[in-house]
Amino acid sequence: MYPINDRQYLTICSEIAKLMSISLSSAKKKVEIQISKNGSKTIEEKRQVAQDLLKICKKDNSNKFSSSKILDKLMSTLENEDNFMTED
Repeated sequence: MYPINDRQYLTICSEIAKLMSISLSSAKKKVEIQISKNGSKTIEEKRQVAQDLLKICKKDNSNKFSSSKILDKLMSTLENEDNFMTED
């Protein structure tokens, strides 16, 4: 798939990247995969797919499912185990 250089499309992809805490190229790849699944051809259809994905990301972000929030929760320690380290 050739790169899409539409300003509106790239803005939507950058919002997705920000919400998911991923790079712009990763966000564009996610959108492009969805575009190919849907078989979208015109730039308007591609923008709509990106917009739909952005809505899903906003919904997940408001429901506390963002990757950065999940990682923060996983990286927290218990109060009495701050200096404890498990060896493999």
